[in-house]
Amino acid sequence: MSDFPLVVENLSFKYRTRPELAVENVSFELRQGELLLIAGSSGCGKTTLARCINGLIPRSYRGERKGKVLLQGRDVAEMEIAEMSQVVGTLLQDPERQIVASNVFNEIAFGPENLGLPREEIASRVEQVMKRLNIEYLHERETFNLSGGEKQKVALAGMLAMSPSILLLDEPLASLDPASAHEALAVFRSLADEGKTVILVEHRVEDAISITPDRLLYMEDGRIKYLGPIKNLPNEIDYTQVKLPAPWVVQRVKALDNAPVVSPRPEERERSEPLVVFEDVDFRYDEEYPFILQNVNLKIYPGDLIAVLGPNGAGKSTLVKHAIGLLKPTKGRVLVEGRDTRTMSVAQIARVLGYVFQSPTHMLYAPTVHEELEFGPKNLGFEPELISKSIVESLATVNMKEFEEYPPLALSFGQQKRTTIAAVLAMRSKILVMDEPTAGQDFANYTRFMEALCGTYDGGSSLLSANFDATLFITHDIDLAVTYANRVLLFGDKHVVADGAPEDVLKDVDFLTKYRVRPTSLLQLNLDLLPKTGRFLPAESLAGFA
Repeated sequence: MSDFPLVVENLSFKYRTRPELAVENVSFELRQGELLLIAGSSGCGKTTLARCINGLIPRSYRGERKGKVLLQGRDVAEMEIAEMSQVVGTLLQDPERQIVASNVFNEIAFGPENLGLPREEIASRVEQVMKRLNIEYLHERETFNLSGGEKQKVALAGMLAMSPSILLLDEPLASLDPASAHEALAVFRSLADEGKTVILVEHRVEDAISITPDRLLYMEDGRIKYLGPIKNLPNEIDYTQVKLPAPWVVQRVKALDNAPVVSPRPEERERSEPLVVFEDVDFRYDEEYPFILQNVNLKIYPGDLIAVLGPNGAGKSTLVKHAIGLLKPTKGRVLVEGRDTRTMSVAQIARVLGYVFQSPTHMLYAPTVHEELEFGPKNLGFEPELISKSIVESLATVNMKEFEEYPPLALSFGQQKRTTIAAVLAMRSKILVMDEPTAGQDFANYTRFMEALCGTYDGGSSLLSANFDATLFITHDIDLAVTYANRVLLFGDKHVVADGAPEDVLKDVDFLTKYRVRPTSLLQLNLDLLPKTGRFLPAESLAGFA
């Protein structure tokens, strides 16, 4: 048996459907108890490397593999799946793809049951992992009623209940609120300290750095660009590709002397009639269930760029589903352009509000990306020329032009998410609503499409001003609110607890913490420099003031 739980030797892999190598000459070893952070932009090879480690390559993904992946001295390709599952536990990006049972207890017990463990041992493992992840309150819940973040925690619990020696975590923070992400990271660190080998593939590098990974593996174009400690910012890492702590970015930008010029704050529009109105809205699914929304009052105006923050399970997605007519209030009413949603069909509301779901699998169905984007505009009666124009613009905005003929369900989670955003952009609704738009996205891609939709820092017009009257995005990424929103809603206690400009809502750290929103280095730096800047700015722009 090898001294190293995981050894990767000269690994290269090319998918059968693509001409280029997905990973090339990758070599590294992991010790027992080591926590390795893997970072890099989309398409750099992180997911392919993960698939080679957990055996999905060569079993589920076909292609040409060279080199070796050794688990405890044995080649992955020669191991049985049941045997591998006890060595490597994998947490997928999208919990929807991992959850199979109808209730939480059965979901977490599913893996240990398949190992043939005694009933008492299974129950003990389930209780232990639920306690460790602070999700005992979910014990009796049905999985389809959980929020995205709660599903992510349950999927993690199911993996931990198998007690594998190597943990492969693919974007485990993607659906978690900041406080839950911090708690999950602390669990990963403690598992490594207890002797587990932990591989953390994560776009939220700043969050991951907080638990002091033993090493960072940074990839570009399928190759290892950097492998080593991460006490400060290695020169090999491109700060425009990976989201890093704001002070590091400011330091790099100042050293390169290329801080962008900050344009004046755009003039605020005069408030006209609201586009959407919530009046004293209460909601629960049934009399047996507790209220999810209570006493919600809210108005969305033209020109609003709204970030909705708040803890997992607070009701943020439920709030938005009322605006698009998927849910109707138990009490009160929701008005869209002055009409009660109870009198409107979902199709009628879709002309006003375009909604990007949290999980892309809830939206995608068509054989190709092109047909996916074509569906909405066709049903809304667009002329063929406008449909073609909308598809081209939307794919360019989300950096998906080369994937137009790909089947959506064969794409990565991040690419699927961008496809769903493009599909809604193509419908040219008056209000764009996005649920966790940056989940599964690398920093470079999400900066690109958020800047195209909302950005005004370069002084140019954006897609928002061209095609949308307002946009609203639910997010756990507080930096998204800092950088792009002109209005922040903090949701908690079943209603809106704060509503105002980012500079006002985000300045009270204690209040944010109460609702599980953790301040970031970008927020703190913006608050420190606010007397100089007069408004919140991205890290690169702050370099001109720091």
